[in-house]
Amino acid sequence: MKTTTIRARIEPALKNEVETILTALGLSASETIQLLYHQIKLRKGLPFAIEVPNELTAKTLRKSKAGRGVKHYATKKELYADMGL
Repeated sequence: MKTTTIRARIEPALKNEVETILTALGLSASETIQLLYHQIKLRKGLPFAIEVPNELTAKTLRKSKAGRGVKHYATKKELYADMGL
């Protein structure tokens, strides 16, 4: 029987974006938290790596967030052609 409640403060925009993704996956926020907790228990740690990005990655992320050097494609075909695929 589930009897414990978890409360967390989170940015509304992040919550909305993630819940849209979870809905598409057929999961509720509560189910996702349960999955995360089970994985932490099984792995005895987080089920993904937590790392500080190296300087090149950090610089690239900053540029991307600012919209510099970001390419946009109208179609997947256009993207694949640019990648030589």
